[in-house]
Amino acid sequence: MLSLFRQLWLPVAYYLSWILFGLGGLVLNFACIPLLLLPHRERHGPRVRAVTRWMFNFWLRWMHASGVVRVTWNGFDRPLPTGVIYVANHPCLVDAPFLFARLPDTVCIFKPALLRNPFIAPTALLCGYVSAGENGIDLIRNSVERLAAGQSLLIFPEGTRTASGRTLNPLKPGFALIARRSGCPVQLIRVRSSPLLARKSCPWWRVPPLPGCVEFTLDEFIFPGEIDSPASFSERIAAHFQEKLPLVSDCA
Repeated sequence: MLSLFRQLWLPVAYYLSWILFGLGGLVLNFACIPLLLLPHRERHGPRVRAVTRWMFNFWLRWMHASGVVRVTWNGFDRPLPTGVIYVANHPCLVDAPFLFARLPDTVCIFKPALLRNPFIAPTALLCGYVSAGENGIDLIRNSVERLAAGQSLLIFPEGTRTASGRTLNPLKPGFALIARRSGCPVQLIRVRSSPLLARKSCPWWRVPPLPGCVEFTLDEFIFPGEIDSPASFSERIAAHFQEKLPLVSDCA
């Protein structure tokens, strides 16, 4: 009887999770729109980032408590510093909001298409996220400015979710240039997830086998003095991820 209940409940809970995500994003973005019209809107950034982190944390806890996703955090039991470049692989759609729920005062580089998304754009602008639509020089400069202000930067150097059947997409070297220019340390994060959980080949509205799982592992911490040329550093990080991740980045 309990097994039958879980079979019926989990798909319902899965869709409820995305409804909560959408409604929460809509409410937050409507609240942010008036703030965008105020002068010196950047001063609201820390509060908006704190609220966004709280909402992502609530969503993470809901998905875990409802049984939709089992989330494992390896090495996250110690306080995490700010002013750090967090570099992670990107197997699925939910890993970014889950990480934002745990990383302190963190911004990211987001796709220009998200500026047309009413669930995301106003909050992203107020949070001070950096648009990948900027030219390369502006993107590097704005990222370095965020780090100099004491914020952390979350980067997925693959640029998009990992292609189906691959360990890792080719890395874009921009993250290495930001690390070199900023003089900030780099913290690697390995992510593993269920093979069909909001993957590139499996849209979020298609119910995957449930419960799913996502596993985050705090990996190597790289000090600024260990960062060499951007091309060499990018190759080093790609080789590291390739070695540490399985052929297909699944979790049990």
